[in-house]
Amino acid sequence: MSRKPLGKDKFGVQKVMRMKDYFGDATGQFALNAISGLIGQLTYFYTDKVGMAAGATATVFMICKILDAFTDVIMGNIVDHTKPGKEKYRPWMLKAGIPAGVMVALIFMVPKGIGSAGQLAFAMVTNLLLSAVFYTAVCIPYASLMTVRTNSQEERGTMGTFRAASGYISGMVIAIATVPITNMLGGTQSAWIKYGFVFGILVVLAFLIVYLTTRETATESGKDAVVENAAPEDEPVPFKEAIGKLFHNKYWVIVLITNFLSCIIYGLSSGSGTYYCKWIFGNDNLVGILGGIGLIPTFIGFLALTPMIKKLGVVKTLLVSFAVGIAANVLNLLFGRNNFLLYAIFGCFSTFATIPMMALVGVMTSMAIDFNEFKYGVKLVATSQSASSFGGKVGSGIGASIIGWMLGAVGYDATLAIAPEATKMAIYGFSIILPMLMFSAMFIMVSRFDLEKKLPQMKEEMAARKAEA
Repeated sequence: MSRKPLGKDKFGVQKVMRMKDYFGDATGQFALNAISGLIGQLTYFYTDKVGMAAGATATVFMICKILDAFTDVIMGNIVDHTKPGKEKYRPWMLKAGIPAGVMVALIFMVPKGIGSAGQLAFAMVTNLLLSAVFYTAVCIPYASLMTVRTNSQEERGTMGTFRAASGYISGMVIAIATVPITNMLGGTQSAWIKYGFVFGILVVLAFLIVYLTTRETATESGKDAVVENAAPEDEPVPFKEAIGKLFHNKYWVIVLITNFLSCIIYGLSSGSGTYYCKWIFGNDNLVGILGGIGLIPTFIGFLALTPMIKKLGVVKTLLVSFAVGIAANVLNLLFGRNNFLLYAIFGCFSTFATIPMMALVGVMTSMAIDFNEFKYGVKLVATSQSASSFGGKVGSGIGASIIGWMLGAVGYDATLAIAPEATKMAIYGFSIILPMLMFSAMFIMVSRFDLEKKLPQMKEEMAARKAEA
Protein backbone atom coordinates (compact mmCIF):
# COMPACT_ATOMS: atom_id res chain seq x y z
CA MET A 1 0.00 0.00 0.00
CA SER A 2 1.51 3.31 -1.09
CA ARG A 3 1.87 6.09 1.41
CA LYS A 4 0.32 9.52 0.96
CA PRO A 5 2.94 11.77 -0.65
CA LEU A 6 4.37 14.55 1.47
CA GLY A 7 3.68 18.12 0.42
CA LYS A 8 5.63 21.33 0.76
CA ASP A 9 5.86 23.72 3.69
CA LYS A 10 4.56 27.31 3.68
CA PHE A 11 7.79 28.50 2.06
CA GLY A 12 7.49 25.99 -0.79
CA VAL A 13 10.22 23.64 0.52
CA GLN A 14 9.65 19.89 0.05
CA LYS A 15 8.80 18.01 3.25
CA VAL A 16 10.62 14.71 3.85
CA MET A 17 9.83 13.73 7.46
CA ARG A 18 7.16 11.30 8.63
CA MET A 19 6.11 10.65 12.21
CA LYS A 20 8.43 7.67 12.69
CA ASP A 21 11.33 9.86 11.53
CA TYR A 22 10.59 12.43 14.23
CA PHE A 23 10.32 9.78 16.95
CA GLY A 24 13.48 7.97 15.88
CA ASP A 25 15.46 11.21 15.71
CA ALA A 26 14.17 12.40 19.09
CA THR A 27 15.48 9.39 21.03
CA GLY A 28 18.98 10.81 20.69
CA GLN A 29 17.98 13.85 22.73
CA PHE A 30 16.53 11.53 25.37
CA ALA A 31 19.99 9.99 25.75
CA LEU A 32 21.88 13.28 25.69
CA ASN A 33 19.64 14.87 28.33
CA ALA A 34 19.86 11.74 30.45
CA ILE A 35 23.65 12.09 30.45
CA SER A 36 23.62 15.81 31.19
CA GLY A 37 20.90 15.37 33.82
CA LEU A 38 22.90 12.71 35.66
CA ILE A 39 26.00 14.91 35.49
CA GLY A 40 23.90 17.67 37.05
CA GLN A 41 23.14 15.38 39.99
CA LEU A 42 26.80 14.64 40.63
CA THR A 43 27.43 17.68 42.86
CA TYR A 44 24.87 16.39 45.37
CA PHE A 45 26.14 12.82 44.94
CA TYR A 46 29.78 13.81 45.52
CA THR A 47 29.10 16.07 48.51
CA ASP A 48 26.34 14.19 50.34
CA LYS A 49 26.93 10.56 49.36
CA VAL A 50 30.69 10.33 48.84
CA GLY A 51 31.68 13.10 51.27
CA MET A 52 33.77 15.24 48.92
CA ALA A 53 34.25 18.97 49.64
CA ALA A 54 31.78 21.26 47.83
CA GLY A 55 34.33 23.84 46.70
CA ALA A 56 36.79 21.26 45.38
CA THR A 57 33.98 19.44 43.58
CA ALA A 58 32.87 22.66 41.89
CA THR A 59 36.41 23.38 40.72
CA VAL A 60 36.71 19.88 39.25
CA PHE A 61 33.47 20.43 37.34
CA MET A 62 34.64 23.76 35.99
CA ILE A 63 37.98 22.39 34.81
CA CYS A 64 36.20 19.48 33.14
CA LYS A 65 33.72 21.75 31.38
CA ILE A 66 36.40 24.09 30.03
CA LEU A 67 38.34 21.14 28.60
CA ASP A 68 35.05 19.64 27.47
CA ALA A 69 34.10 22.79 25.56
CA PHE A 70 37.36 22.78 23.61
CA THR A 71 36.78 19.18 22.52
CA ASP A 72 33.49 20.34 20.95
CA VAL A 73 35.37 22.58 18.54
CA ILE A 74 37.88 19.81 17.78
CA MET A 75 35.05 17.37 17.11
CA GLY A 76 33.30 19.81 14.79
CA ASN A 77 36.48 20.18 12.78
CA ILE A 78 36.89 16.38 12.59
CA VAL A 79 33.34 15.91 11.34
CA ASP A 80 33.49 18.71 8.77
CA HIS A 81 36.70 17.21 7.35
CA THR A 82 35.26 13.71 6.87
CA LYS A 83 36.26 12.43 3.44
CA PRO A 84 33.68 13.15 0.71
CA GLY A 85 31.32 10.29 -0.04
CA LYS A 86 31.33 8.95 3.53
CA GLU A 87 28.65 9.44 6.15
CA LYS A 88 29.70 12.25 8.46
CA TYR A 89 27.22 12.07 11.31
CA ARG A 90 25.29 8.82 11.69
CA PRO A 91 28.23 6.46 12.43
CA TRP A 92 29.05 8.41 15.59
CA MET A 93 25.76 7.26 17.13
CA LEU A 94 27.47 3.88 17.53
CA LYS A 95 31.16 4.82 17.81
CA ALA A 96 30.54 7.27 20.67
CA GLY A 97 26.98 6.53 21.81
CA ILE A 98 27.70 3.02 23.09
CA PRO A 99 30.82 4.01 25.12
CA ALA A 100 28.84 6.94 26.54
CA GLY A 101 26.27 4.52 27.97
CA VAL A 102 29.04 2.44 29.53
CA MET A 103 30.56 5.53 31.18
CA VAL A 104 27.18 6.51 32.63
CA ALA A 105 27.27 3.28 34.60
CA LEU A 106 30.88 3.81 35.72
CA ILE A 107 30.75 7.45 36.80
CA PHE A 108 29.16 6.72 40.19
CA MET A 109 31.77 4.08 41.11
CA VAL A 110 34.01 6.47 43.09
CA PRO A 111 36.42 4.20 45.01
CA LYS A 112 36.57 4.41 48.78
CA GLY A 113 39.81 4.38 50.71
CA ILE A 114 41.87 6.31 48.13
CA GLY A 115 41.72 9.65 49.92
CA SER A 116 40.22 12.98 48.91
CA ALA A 117 42.79 13.63 46.21
CA GLY A 118 42.24 10.20 44.70
CA GLN A 119 38.48 10.65 44.67
CA LEU A 120 38.80 14.07 43.03
CA ALA A 121 41.10 12.56 40.39
CA PHE A 122 38.61 9.75 39.72
CA ALA A 123 35.79 12.31 39.43
CA MET A 124 37.78 14.41 36.97
CA VAL A 125 38.84 11.49 34.75
CA THR A 126 35.38 9.91 34.56
CA ASN A 127 33.71 13.28 33.94
CA LEU A 128 36.17 14.07 31.15
CA LEU A 129 35.67 10.70 29.48
CA LEU A 130 31.89 10.88 29.68
CA SER A 131 31.36 14.54 28.84
CA ALA A 132 34.44 15.77 26.96
CA VAL A 133 35.04 12.64 24.89
CA PHE A 134 32.00 10.43 24.34
CA TYR A 135 29.16 12.94 24.88
CA THR A 136 30.88 15.45 22.61
CA ALA A 137 31.64 12.86 19.94
CA VAL A 138 27.96 11.96 19.67
CA CYS A 139 26.37 15.35 20.44
CA ILE A 140 27.97 17.35 17.60
CA PRO A 141 27.05 14.86 14.84
CA TYR A 142 23.56 14.44 16.31
CA ALA A 143 22.96 18.21 16.40
CA SER A 144 24.21 18.48 12.80
CA LEU A 145 21.68 15.91 11.59
CA MET A 146 18.88 18.48 11.91
CA THR A 147 20.48 20.71 9.29
CA VAL A 148 21.15 17.97 6.71
CA ARG A 149 18.05 15.85 7.36
CA THR A 150 15.59 18.41 5.96
CA ASN A 151 15.70 21.79 4.24
CA SER A 152 12.26 22.74 5.57
CA GLN A 153 12.32 25.29 8.38
CA GLU A 154 8.90 24.02 9.43
CA GLU A 155 10.15 20.44 9.74
CA ARG A 156 13.25 21.61 11.60
CA GLY A 157 10.95 23.33 14.08
CA THR A 158 8.96 20.12 14.51
CA MET A 159 12.19 18.14 14.94
CA GLY A 160 13.25 20.63 17.59
CA THR A 161 9.94 20.23 19.42
CA PHE A 162 10.15 16.42 19.35
CA ARG A 163 13.78 16.53 20.50
CA ALA A 164 13.00 18.93 23.31
CA ALA A 165 10.03 16.85 24.46
CA SER A 166 12.05 13.64 24.41
CA GLY A 167 14.97 15.27 26.20
CA TYR A 168 12.67 16.81 28.74
CA ILE A 169 11.19 13.42 29.56
CA SER A 170 14.57 12.02 30.55
CA GLY A 171 15.52 15.25 32.29
CA MET A 172 12.32 15.33 34.33
CA VAL A 173 12.54 11.62 35.19
CA ILE A 174 16.00 12.27 36.60
CA ALA A 175 14.88 15.41 38.42
CA ILE A 176 11.82 13.67 39.89
CA ALA A 177 13.05 10.15 40.49
CA THR A 178 16.76 10.26 41.29
CA VAL A 179 16.63 11.15 44.97
CA PRO A 180 13.43 9.20 45.86
CA ILE A 181 14.54 6.06 43.98
CA THR A 182 18.10 6.07 45.33
CA ASN A 183 16.73 6.72 48.83
CA MET A 184 14.32 3.82 48.37
CA LEU A 185 17.28 1.64 47.38
CA GLY A 186 19.06 2.59 50.58
CA GLY A 187 20.32 6.11 49.87
CA THR A 188 23.92 4.87 49.63
CA GLN A 189 26.52 5.09 46.90
CA SER A 190 25.59 1.54 45.91
CA ALA A 191 22.04 2.71 45.21
CA TRP A 192 23.34 5.42 42.89
CA ILE A 193 25.54 2.89 41.05
CA LYS A 194 22.51 0.68 40.33
CA TYR A 195 20.55 3.72 39.18
CA GLY A 196 23.36 4.75 36.82
CA PHE A 197 23.60 1.24 35.38
CA VAL A 198 19.93 1.32 34.31
CA PHE A 199 20.35 4.68 32.60
CA GLY A 200 23.52 3.46 30.91
CA ILE A 201 21.51 0.73 29.20
CA LEU A 202 18.83 3.25 28.14
CA VAL A 203 21.48 5.54 26.63
CA VAL A 204 22.91 2.73 24.51
CA LEU A 205 19.46 1.67 23.27
CA ALA A 206 18.51 5.25 22.39
CA PHE A 207 21.57 5.83 20.20
CA LEU A 208 21.01 2.48 18.47
CA ILE A 209 17.51 3.66 17.54
CA VAL A 210 18.86 6.93 16.12
CA TYR A 211 21.42 5.04 14.06
CA LEU A 212 18.80 2.70 12.61
CA THR A 213 16.13 5.30 11.83
CA THR A 214 17.91 8.45 10.64
CA ARG A 215 19.50 9.56 7.35
CA GLU A 216 22.06 12.13 6.25
CA THR A 217 20.25 13.48 3.19
CA ALA A 218 17.10 15.53 2.75
CA THR A 219 15.14 12.59 1.36
CA GLU A 220 11.97 10.88 2.39
CA SER A 221 12.53 7.71 4.43
CA GLY A 222 13.05 4.68 2.27
CA LYS A 223 13.82 6.68 -0.86
CA ASP A 224 17.21 7.23 -2.42
CA ALA A 225 16.41 10.17 -4.67
CA VAL A 226 17.48 13.51 -3.24
CA VAL A 227 14.76 16.17 -3.26
CA GLU A 228 15.00 19.06 -5.65
CA ASN A 229 16.26 21.58 -3.09
CA ALA A 230 18.83 19.45 -1.27
CA ALA A 231 22.10 21.31 -0.76
CA PRO A 232 25.41 20.04 -2.15
CA GLU A 233 28.12 18.98 0.26
CA ASP A 234 30.44 21.74 1.48
CA GLU A 235 34.09 21.83 0.61
CA PRO A 236 36.16 21.54 3.83
CA VAL A 237 37.19 24.92 5.24
CA PRO A 238 40.37 25.29 7.35
CA PHE A 239 39.52 25.43 11.05
CA LYS A 240 40.92 28.92 11.73
CA GLU A 241 39.11 30.36 8.73
CA ALA A 242 35.84 28.66 9.72
CA ILE A 243 35.95 30.07 13.26
CA GLY A 244 36.72 33.55 11.89
CA LYS A 245 33.68 33.37 9.62
CA LEU A 246 31.43 32.28 12.48
CA PHE A 247 32.40 35.20 14.71
CA HIS A 248 31.58 37.57 11.84
CA ASN A 249 28.08 36.07 11.66
CA LYS A 250 26.18 38.11 14.25
CA TYR A 251 23.28 35.66 14.30
CA TRP A 252 25.53 32.78 15.19
CA VAL A 253 27.09 34.91 17.95
CA ILE A 254 23.60 35.64 19.34
CA VAL A 255 22.82 31.91 19.38
CA LEU A 256 26.17 31.22 21.04
CA ILE A 257 25.58 33.71 23.86
CA THR A 258 21.91 32.82 24.35
CA ASN A 259 22.70 29.12 24.46
CA PHE A 260 25.49 29.86 26.96
CA LEU A 261 23.07 31.72 29.24
CA SER A 262 20.30 29.15 28.92
CA CYS A 263 22.73 26.37 29.81
CA ILE A 264 23.71 28.25 32.96
CA ILE A 265 20.03 28.09 33.91
CA TYR A 266 19.85 24.37 33.09
CA GLY A 267 23.02 23.74 35.11
CA LEU A 268 21.61 25.62 38.07
CA SER A 269 18.16 24.04 37.92
CA SER A 270 19.45 20.48 37.56
CA GLY A 271 21.52 20.73 40.72
CA SER A 272 19.76 23.26 42.93
CA GLY A 273 16.41 21.59 43.60
CA THR A 274 17.72 18.92 45.97
CA TYR A 275 19.61 21.46 48.07
CA TYR A 276 16.56 23.75 48.15
CA CYS A 277 14.21 21.02 49.32
CA LYS A 278 16.68 19.63 51.86
CA TRP A 279 17.71 22.91 53.52
CA ILE A 280 14.81 25.33 52.91
CA PHE A 281 11.87 22.92 53.19
CA GLY A 282 13.58 20.28 55.34
CA ASN A 283 13.09 17.18 53.16
CA ASP A 284 15.11 16.31 50.05
CA ASN A 285 12.40 13.86 48.91
CA LEU A 286 10.22 16.89 48.13
CA VAL A 287 12.30 17.37 44.99
CA GLY A 288 10.30 14.50 43.51
CA ILE A 289 7.03 16.32 44.23
CA LEU A 290 8.40 19.52 42.73
CA GLY A 291 9.44 17.58 39.65
CA GLY A 292 6.01 15.98 39.39
CA ILE A 293 4.33 19.38 39.62
CA GLY A 294 6.79 20.60 37.02
CA LEU A 295 5.39 18.11 34.52
CA ILE A 296 2.24 20.26 34.27
CA PRO A 297 3.92 23.29 32.67
CA THR A 298 6.09 20.94 30.67
CA PHE A 299 3.13 19.29 28.96
CA ILE A 300 1.37 22.63 28.54
CA GLY A 301 4.53 24.14 27.14
CA PHE A 302 5.05 21.48 24.50
CA LEU A 303 1.37 21.53 23.54
CA ALA A 304 1.42 25.32 23.24
CA LEU A 305 4.79 25.55 21.51
CA THR A 306 3.76 24.68 17.94
CA PRO A 307 0.74 27.06 17.94
CA MET A 308 2.94 29.78 19.47
CA ILE A 309 5.58 29.35 16.78
CA LYS A 310 2.98 29.43 14.00
CA LYS A 311 1.34 32.57 15.41
CA LEU A 312 4.32 34.47 16.79
CA GLY A 313 7.34 33.00 15.01
CA VAL A 314 10.55 31.77 16.62
CA VAL A 315 11.85 35.06 18.03
CA LYS A 316 8.61 36.36 19.54
CA THR A 317 7.92 32.95 21.08
CA LEU A 318 11.28 33.12 22.84
CA LEU A 319 10.77 36.72 23.97
CA VAL A 320 7.40 35.87 25.52
CA SER A 321 8.85 32.86 27.31
CA PHE A 322 11.82 34.82 28.68
CA ALA A 323 9.48 37.54 29.96
CA VAL A 324 7.48 34.85 31.78
CA GLY A 325 10.72 33.52 33.31
CA ILE A 326 11.74 36.96 34.57
CA ALA A 327 8.34 37.59 36.16
CA ALA A 328 8.16 34.12 37.76
CA ASN A 329 11.53 34.46 39.48
CA VAL A 330 10.80 37.99 40.69
CA LEU A 331 7.56 36.77 42.28
CA ASN A 332 9.30 33.74 43.78
CA LEU A 333 11.97 35.93 45.34
CA LEU A 334 9.38 38.30 46.82
CA PHE A 335 6.69 35.87 47.94
CA GLY A 336 7.51 32.19 47.39
CA ARG A 337 11.02 31.48 48.57
CA ASN A 338 9.98 30.00 51.94
CA ASN A 339 6.52 28.75 51.00
CA PHE A 340 6.49 25.36 49.29
CA LEU A 341 3.15 25.87 47.49
CA LEU A 342 4.04 29.33 46.12
CA TYR A 343 7.55 28.18 45.26
CA ALA A 344 6.10 25.29 43.27
CA ILE A 345 3.55 27.51 41.48
CA PHE A 346 6.03 30.19 40.46
CA GLY A 347 8.50 27.44 39.59
CA CYS A 348 5.97 26.07 37.09
CA PHE A 349 6.06 29.34 35.17
CA SER A 350 9.85 29.37 35.29
CA THR A 351 9.89 25.81 33.93
CA PHE A 352 7.49 26.80 31.16
CA ALA A 353 9.85 29.64 30.22
CA THR A 354 12.76 27.24 29.55
CA ILE A 355 10.91 24.96 27.12
CA PRO A 356 10.88 27.13 23.96
CA MET A 357 14.64 27.66 24.10
CA MET A 358 15.19 23.91 24.42
CA ALA A 359 13.15 23.33 21.28
CA LEU A 360 14.30 26.30 19.22
CA VAL A 361 18.05 26.60 19.83
CA GLY A 362 18.63 24.05 17.08
CA VAL A 363 16.28 25.94 14.75
CA MET A 364 18.09 29.23 15.42
CA THR A 365 21.44 27.52 14.84
CA SER A 366 20.19 26.11 11.54
CA MET A 367 19.09 29.60 10.49
CA ALA A 368 22.54 30.94 11.39
CA ILE A 369 24.06 28.11 9.33
CA ASP A 370 21.88 29.12 6.37
CA PHE A 371 23.20 32.66 6.82
CA ASN A 372 26.74 31.25 6.59
CA GLU A 373 25.83 29.89 3.18
CA PHE A 374 24.31 33.23 2.13
CA LYS A 375 27.29 35.27 3.34
CA TYR A 376 30.22 32.94 2.68
CA GLY A 377 28.96 30.30 0.26
CA VAL A 378 29.57 27.46 2.78
CA LYS A 379 27.36 26.25 5.63
CA LEU A 380 30.05 25.07 8.11
CA VAL A 381 27.47 22.73 9.63
CA ALA A 382 29.43 20.75 12.23
CA THR A 383 31.81 23.60 13.12
CA SER A 384 28.81 25.89 13.70
CA GLN A 385 27.16 23.28 15.91
CA SER A 386 30.35 22.52 17.81
CA ALA A 387 31.33 26.11 18.47
CA SER A 388 27.78 26.90 19.63
CA SER A 389 27.90 23.81 21.82
CA PHE A 390 31.18 25.16 23.23
CA GLY A 391 29.21 27.99 24.83
CA GLY A 392 26.56 25.59 26.03
CA LYS A 393 29.09 23.28 27.66
CA VAL A 394 30.84 26.17 29.44
CA GLY A 395 27.45 27.53 30.51
CA SER A 396 26.24 24.26 32.02
CA GLY A 397 29.63 23.84 33.69
CA ILE A 398 29.45 27.30 35.20
CA GLY A 399 25.87 26.63 36.32
CA ALA A 400 26.82 23.41 38.09
CA SER A 401 30.01 24.93 39.52
CA ILE A 402 28.29 28.04 40.84
CA ILE A 403 26.30 25.84 43.20
CA GLY A 404 29.43 24.28 44.68
CA TRP A 405 31.35 27.56 44.79
CA MET A 406 28.55 29.45 46.55
CA LEU A 407 28.06 26.63 49.05
CA GLY A 408 31.81 26.38 49.59
CA ALA A 409 32.05 30.15 50.13
CA VAL A 410 29.57 29.98 53.02
CA GLY A 411 31.18 26.91 54.60
CA TYR A 412 28.58 24.33 53.59
CA ASP A 413 28.39 21.35 55.95
CA ALA A 414 26.22 18.41 54.82
CA THR A 415 26.19 16.92 58.35
CA LEU A 416 24.27 19.78 59.99
CA ALA A 417 20.64 19.30 60.99
CA ILE A 418 19.58 22.87 60.15
CA ALA A 419 21.06 25.17 57.51
CA PRO A 420 22.71 28.41 58.72
CA GLU A 421 21.31 31.64 57.31
CA ALA A 422 24.35 32.06 55.03
CA THR A 423 23.67 28.67 53.43
CA LYS A 424 20.05 29.64 52.83
CA MET A 425 21.10 32.91 51.19
CA ALA A 426 23.45 31.02 48.88
CA ILE A 427 20.62 28.64 47.92
CA TYR A 428 18.27 31.57 47.21
CA GLY A 429 21.00 33.07 45.05
CA PHE A 430 21.63 30.14 42.74
CA SER A 431 18.01 28.95 42.70
CA ILE A 432 16.13 32.21 42.07
CA ILE A 433 18.26 35.33 41.61
CA LEU A 434 20.73 34.05 39.03
CA PRO A 435 18.03 32.45 36.78
CA MET A 436 16.16 35.77 36.87
CA LEU A 437 19.29 37.58 35.65
CA MET A 438 19.92 34.98 32.93
CA PHE A 439 16.36 35.28 31.57
CA SER A 440 16.78 39.06 31.42
CA ALA A 441 20.04 38.79 29.47
CA MET A 442 18.54 36.25 27.04
CA PHE A 443 15.59 38.56 26.38
CA ILE A 444 18.00 41.32 25.35
CA MET A 445 20.05 39.05 23.09
CA VAL A 446 17.18 37.38 21.23
CA SER A 447 15.47 40.73 20.61
CA ARG A 448 18.39 41.43 18.21
CA PHE A 449 17.86 38.23 16.17
CA ASP A 450 16.06 39.56 13.05
CA LEU A 451 17.15 36.78 10.68
CA GLU A 452 13.81 34.98 10.76
CA LYS A 453 12.14 37.65 8.63
CA LYS A 454 15.04 37.91 6.19
CA LEU A 455 15.59 34.20 5.57
CA PRO A 456 12.96 33.54 2.83
CA GLN A 457 14.33 36.35 0.63
CA MET A 458 17.90 35.23 1.32
CA LYS A 459 17.07 31.70 0.15
CA GLU A 460 15.55 33.09 -3.02
CA GLU A 461 18.78 35.00 -3.67
CA MET A 462 20.87 31.89 -3.03
CA ALA A 463 18.69 29.89 -5.43
CA ALA A 464 19.17 32.58 -8.06
CA ARG A 465 22.94 32.50 -7.56
CA LYS A 466 23.00 28.71 -8.02
CA ALA A 467 20.85 29.01 -11.15
CA GLU A 468 23.23 31.56 -12.64
CA ALA A 469 26.25 29.41 -11.74
